[in-house]
Amino acid sequence: MIAVLIVLCEVAFWVLLAAGLALRYLAKKPRLGAAVLLCEPLLEVMLLVVTAIDLKNGASPDWKHGLAAVYIGFTVGLGHSTIRWVDVRVAHRFAGGPPPVKPPKYGMARAVHEWRAAARWIVAAVTALVLLQLAIWYVGGDGDASTLQGWQQKMLLVIGINVAIAGSYTLFPKTDPGGGTEAGPGAKTLR
Repeated sequence: MIAVLIVLCEVAFWVLLAAGLALRYLAKKPRLGAAVLLCEPLLEVMLLVVTAIDLKNGASPDWKHGLAAVYIGFTVGLGHSTIRWVDVRVAHRFAGGPPPVKPPKYGMARAVHEWRAAARWIVAAVTALVLLQLAIWYVGGDGDASTLQGWQQKMLLVIGINVAIAGSYTLFPKTDPGGGTEAGPGAKTLR
């Protein structure tokens, strides 16, 4: 049941996102669209409550309970940026909004961009870690929490990978092959 609910929450996330943006940009009802988008967190609250009830009713903690905690963590850490990313593109495509800003490719600007992305992933993983630990305490010494602890190890790996990626852009910044200068009006060019 938990696995089905996770799938339903993911489908509902995208349905609510599409409905909210359609109301905002196609139906020209931005407040109603925002209200629909604000319903997104209710999905995670429902998943959390159902998971807690399942554990309280004596279910043995398994991969589904761990996945529920990870899903909630990733929605907390990445949900807002995902909504913002899609919103900018829909606004550009259907409402005459400005084109999406491309991330920087070189130097410290790219490193800062990577650290911001890593921060979102770290928030997701830490949220999942906390929820997993709460589930372990909730089950207590009576249940086998090894599956939940396995999920915790995976979340630590996610943190490590993101720190390594962002750190590599800081320690070894990618340089602009064009020398970092843009040719503007009046600039001399070699032919």
